[in-house]
Amino acid sequence: MEYTVKKLAQVAGVSARTLRYYDQIGLLAPLRISSSGYRIYGQGEVDKLQQILFYRELGIQLNEIKNLISTPGYDSLAALEEYRKELSQRQERLSLLIENVDKTIMSKKGVLIMSDKEKFAGLKADLLAENEKLYGAELREKYDSEVLRESNEKFMRLSQEEYARMQEIAEKIQVLLEAAVNDKVPPNGERGKEIAALHRDWLGFTWPHYTPQAHAGLTQMYVEDERFTAYYDKNVKGCAAFLREAVLAWVRI
Repeated sequence: MEYTVKKLAQVAGVSARTLRYYDQIGLLAPLRISSSGYRIYGQGEVDKLQQILFYRELGIQLNEIKNLISTPGYDSLAALEEYRKELSQRQERLSLLIENVDKTIMSKKGVLIMSDKEKFAGLKADLLAENEKLYGAELREKYDSEVLRESNEKFMRLSQEEYARMQEIAEKIQVLLEAAVNDKVPPNGERGKEIAALHRDWLGFTWPHYTPQAHAGLTQMYVEDERFTAYYDKNVKGCAAFLREAVLAWVRI
């Protein structure tokens, strides 16, 4: 079956303007142009649009989608299987959050007593999901998937006291970093050592095994990936670079 822009837009639930834009940027070209000048889409384009919309639902940018689906040897079936896996994981997280909210409602009504661990289980799962969405690909490039799995499991086992302490250390690191950069102190000095040691303590809440090499590699990623850099440099520029240099100096001690 073939579709005009208008009809495909109606079937797919997108705007005709979106389809024209996808054609403009080379993401989804029509099968052909009719003698009247209309864009005509065939079954192959319909299937490709479905893939694009799947990726958009996962929060992937259009330029990344274009690179993915235009890669030689791109396997649409494998992509669908991966998408289903992601949806299943998302469903599990949502189920956990819904269960968490239901228990909280019943707790406030006096129907049951909810432990502190139960109160935060769903929220921690959501944090892991957000972290995976933002940084998962980069982390898997540097670290073994089994290590990341163990790290996530360790995070989920944190008590509320441990989680609060982890957040407290993260906030302290940021404050100390900003002060150190503003004061122009050397990263290999005493304040740099304090920050590096605190960062090591912070990693200990989730890392199953610590190595100086992995620590140094992580902080290197902080300056190579603009998203990590933006996090540490959100108030004072240069914090991510200071942390990297401080950790490099500290692990050589």
